[in-house]
Amino acid sequence: MNIEIDASAGFCGGVARAIRLAEQSIAEDEKIYCLGEIVHNQAELNRLSKKGLIFINEDQFRNLYNAKVIIRAHGEPPITYQIAQQNNNELIDATCRIVSKLQQKVKLVSATMSAVNGQIVIFGREDHPEVKGLIGNIHSAIIVIRNEEDLNKIDFKKPIHFFAQTTNSVHLFRELANKIESRMKLAQNEKFINLKVHETVCKQVSDLEQNLKLFAKKHEVIIFVGGANSSNAKHLFDLCKVQNQQSYFINDASQIDVNWFSEVKRVGITGATSTPKWLMEKVEQEIDKL
Repeated sequence: MNIEIDASAGFCGGVARAIRLAEQSIAEDEKIYCLGEIVHNQAELNRLSKKGLIFINEDQFRNLYNAKVIIRAHGEPPITYQIAQQNNNELIDATCRIVSKLQQKVKLVSATMSAVNGQIVIFGREDHPEVKGLIGNIHSAIIVIRNEEDLNKIDFKKPIHFFAQTTNSVHLFRELANKIESRMKLAQNEKFINLKVHETVCKQVSDLEQNLKLFAKKHEVIIFVGGANSSNAKHLFDLCKVQNQQSYFINDASQIDVNWFSEVKRVGITGATSTPKWLMEKVEQEIDKL
């Protein structure tokens, strides 16, 4: 049986940098805290916890003093930095550069939209840390949508700036952008519409989508390794499933089912931007034992 790990799968640049900073900080200090999950993958969180990284939530952060705290790649709103300063905490800022640029873009647009009674619309999840960070960076309202049904939240007679959470599907983003444009034309009787679409999906994520489709087609069975609470993993697995019905989602090697590989010669192992390479390699070793 031939087993291949998808070369394009695994940590994106932002996550890889955050984990590198975490490991460097752990090596230098006795106590390092991280605000929230540094990556949506339980196996990687367990590995870093054993090394000494301490994960804390927002309430614990508010009551933490004189400590070193990592800001993960998802980014944080300004209030987090204010609390850190008040509590004499040193921040190790691992915010992804692409997320930082998005925060600045949204902040700049916010001022112009307030002046014309316009709307900022974001394709993403309202409970996602990146989106929470975006919302916290501006004072005007943000409309967050996840699907076509959520378009009903928008007033199509008003100006719109449309952004995407960086880890979302670029294909779905463009579909929604087209639907927003169509609805604005209907609402304004085909007059000039004030719509600006900002393609803010990370290029590494969008490239991974295309590579994944090809990878899924060339194997009989696909084993997708991802975190149970990773929205990026769920989305990418759905893409796999469309291309190859013999695709299976697992969190780690313990969930492998021997029955998936009966009379199979070509197996592909892939994952999300939050899946560590070492975990995919461990899955490969377990399948090879079969």
